[in-house]
Formats: sequence, C-alpha cells, structure tokens
Amino acid sequence: MKKLFPLALALGGALLSHAAATDIRIYPSFTEVRESVSSGSNTLTVALPQEAWDGVIQGSLDLEGLSFNSAVQKLEANWLSGLEGKTVYLKRDGGKTEPVTLVRARDLLVKDAGGKYFTVRYEDLQFDVLPPANPLSPSRTLVFDLKAPGSGTLSYLTRSVSWTPRYTLKASDAGAQLSALADIRNTTDQPYDVKNTELYAGDVNVQGDSYPTPVAMGFAARSEVAAAPAPKIQSGGDLRGLYKYTLSSAFTLPANSVVTLPFLTPKLTNFERYVGLETYFNTGTQDGTLNRFYRFTADDRLPAGPITVREEGRIVGQTNISDTRKGGKVEFSLGDDPDVHYTRTVQTVTQVKNDKGNVTKTTYKVTYAFESSKTRAVRAEITERVGGRRVIIDSAAPVQNQGTATLKVDVPAGGKVSRSFTVIVDNG
Repeated sequence: MKKLFPLALALGGALLSHAAATDIRIYPSFTEVRESVSSGSNTLTVALPQEAWDGVIQGSLDLEGLSFNSAVQKLEANWLSGLEGKTVYLKRDGGKTEPVTLVRARDLLVKDAGGKYFTVRYEDLQFDVLPPANPLSPSRTLVFDLKAPGSGTLSYLTRSVSWTPRYTLKASDAGAQLSALADIRNTTDQPYDVKNTELYAGDVNVQGDSYPTPVAMGFAARSEVAAAPAPKIQSGGDLRGLYKYTLSSAFTLPANSVVTLPFLTPKLTNFERYVGLETYFNTGTQDGTLNRFYRFTADDRLPAGPITVREEGRIVGQTNISDTRKGGKVEFSLGDDPDVHYTRTVQTVTQVKNDKGNVTKTTYKVTYAFESSKTRAVRAEITERVGGRRVIIDSAAPVQNQGTATLKVDVPAGGKVSRSFTVIVDNG
C-alpha cells in the first residue's frame, strides 16, 4: 500500500527505512501533513513526488525534532529519464514485442534495431524492472544538513486535501430532523494511508500560495485497495475557537477521491417555518412577495457547510449555514414564496422643526398589509432597520444610530391581515 505523499528517504544513495506514521490535520481549505523521518548520519534526503509538491503551500515545510544547518530543495528528473540509453521493450500490433533503445524520455523517442527513430506511447512500453506508480512525474528532493543524526517529523501544508460537512434537513408536518455527512477530498494522484486524522472547523487563515506546477507529461496511475472498516468521526472538543473532530481509526484516502463519512445527527429544538422580509426603513410605498425562511437550534455545534432542505421527501432548496455554537440559532432563506404578498405604506404623523425651519424630529406610521393564497395559516415576520441619531420604535426605549422594528403576525389561510408600528427619528 502506498502511503500518503510517500516520502522516500535516502542517505548516500542507500535507502533508509522509517516508520509509516503519517498524520493529517484537515482544515476547511488546507491540510497539515506530518510524517515521521529518521537518519543515521548528518544528511537527510527526502523525496516528494511532484503531485505532492504541487499542492504544498510555499514556506510551510518544517522539520521538527531535528536541528539542521541548511536545507536545499531541487527538482529531480522522472523515473523514465533514468532509462535513457537503455533497452526497453515496445509492444507492437498483434502482441509481439521488440527491444528498442529509449533515446529521450521527455517525448518518448526510441530507436529500433535498424537505427530508425520514432516516438511511442508510454502504454506500449514494457520494462524488465518494476516502474513506480508515476514514472513520468518528476520529484522534489529536500536535502537537510543535520547537526546530528536522529528522528523527527517532517510537516507541511497542502491545499490538495480539504473537508466540508454537508447537511440535510428533513421536514414534515410531524417535525424536522437534521443529519450531516463529512466529505474528505483528495485532489492529487497520490493516495493517503493515514494513521491519525483530525478534522478542524472554523475560521483559519494561512498565508502563501502553492508552488507552481512545471510542464510535464501527465500520467495517472490507479491502484485497487481492499475495503477496510470505515472510521467514525468523534468530537474532540474545541481549540481556541476551532471545532475539533477525530477519526476513530486509520483509513485510506485514495487518489483523486472523496471519502464520505457519517458526521452529526443533532437534536433540533424551536424548529420553525415562516415567511419574512428583512429590509431598511424608507418613506416610500413598496410591495412584493415574502421569502421562505427556516429557523432552528441544535444540541451540538454545527461547522459551516451547505444544507439541503427536503419537505415531505422533496427538495425545496439549498443554501449554506455558518459556524454555529451549540444551542445557537440557525436561520436561512430559500427564496420567494409567491403565495404570500405584502404591501407597505408609510404615513408621516408629525414633524418638529428647529428655529431655521429644518426638520429635526419625525414620527412615522408604517403599515404592512399581508394577503395569503395558501391553504393553511402561515407566520409572517418583518425586520426593518431604521437609521437615525436617536430612534424610538413604538414604546420601546430610545436607541442610538440604528433601531430595529419587528412585526410577527399569523396570516390566515386564504386571508388578509394588517399590522403597523410607529417610528420616531430624532436627529436634533
């Protein structure tokens, strides 16, 4: 089994063994890879396949537990380049093979026994040695000049692996249930064979871009792996504002794949459907349709991710929710509801002017008229933000700079209803 971004360690041309102790810490937009390394001398050479290097965030490579004087990074030729000038075997039509000399690996130029030069396809070549999984891909070597032999951990950040939760809200007349899956993505040609995995949710910013990808011939290798018991995702508590989760066992993340695992099934309270409008105060008349809203609280923290809503088993919309604490309110809209129409009118009740005749204080009456064509009653909620130096909504206490007016009303099936509120804007 090939390890995650397998690190081939060499010293003086001799291959050294090391523990297959790959750990990954997956964040929403990047992953930290941690690999155990060791050296019996003062030189440690680590080779990373180009597929791994392409996703590495510049400046993120680090060697922990081993002090070093310097480190040099360089691009190495691919495996096939090492066979230039040597004999390989070409498969002809009909299944026959003939020995040819590999002249140039870059464009697969060969020479036959008659001295003729021509290019071939890699798939038509055969070798008397076992090729690596990506024979046409170059690699990067990191040569560390160590202060002393020993063991340590090589770590780096990559954008090639990430994770996200996705939610499904199933609603009916009987109530609602929320469930979540976790999608772990690997966009490289290298598989992950991981011992310890941690998932983190929250706002984490890292600096730096990935290394540029060199021009190279593409070659995708696929390997079949035996099925293993799927790990379970467990809560790991919080870490300075981040949510932490761990996988219960080792697992394999194949190349160019998405592994999906069950994530959360929180219990919901205060589940509500309603139609609503969020707007800002103005003195003009307006009308239109209200939006379809959902609101609930969960007994578990919810990392940010997309959510699909089903009513009676049918999809009624998709949106995204943000990171939400345990017991925090989740609220979102899924678009217009054409069955509930509103008309908003504003009446100027009184005005107060200063000595110069400028208006300093105005009282308004805002009225919303609702009309529903639904076959059942529906809750309508209006949130209107009012700006001003000093704002008073109905009989509430005055607030500075901005006030919020809220209307909540049950609109009867196939019926009409109106509600009003008073706004005082004092700019004196």
